[in-house]
Amino acid sequence: MSTTATGFDRRAAVTRSLLGWGVVAGPFYVVVGLALALTRPGFLLSEHALSLLMLGEWGWLQRLNLILTALMVLAAALGFQRAIRNGRGLAIAVLLDAYGLCLVLSAVFPPDPVAGFPPGSEGGVATISGILHLVFGAVGFVALAAAAFAYAGWCRSIGERRRSAVAIALGVLVLVGFFGGAAFAMIPLGVLLLWIAVLSGWVFLALAAAHVYAWSPHPVVAQRVPAA
Repeated sequence: MSTTATGFDRRAAVTRSLLGWGVVAGPFYVVVGLALALTRPGFLLSEHALSLLMLGEWGWLQRLNLILTALMVLAAALGFQRAIRNGRGLAIAVLLDAYGLCLVLSAVFPPDPVAGFPPGSEGGVATISGILHLVFGAVGFVALAAAAFAYAGWCRSIGERRRSAVAIALGVLVLVGFFGGAAFAMIPLGVLLLWIAVLSGWVFLALAAAHVYAWSPHPVVAQRVPAA
């Protein structure tokens, strides 16, 4: 005769913990960004992208927001790699790593000022920092969209076609939103499109991380042991 005892799988617990940061990252970035946007003089949500909050006296707060968010994305990337132990899991992880790195580099190289922000700025001046900010932004959003497509492929492989379709749609919105926002950067439509890209990306990451979290083995497992 045997009895049932519970064991604790430390690896599974760590993996789930890492994936949890993928759920937290987006809300953290958006809430902190909106709090700064609503308290910075001269900042208009209808006209200015959140990245402009890195400029001015309190710009370091938005830079810190970006870097902390990037660390959460990198943690989630490791969680995906540990949970999905095949080529698709590695692809998702590498692409999210690229996105997280681009977030850090975007904080290191802030955008150029625009007319009206920071207050008193006339804008119209292009710098190396501003150009690099745009480049890293473009690479980051492309990597994030590619991660959504890689996740969609994995979902199809396990029969989750609805989740796959949602991930593809969100990936497309990330690309259309970012490049559309860049094309119409000088008008409010551009800011709206950038918001669509940002929110679509965070929704993808949160949904994917929550899905893989639930799909992963639970750290508390039942074990059969011989009775004494």
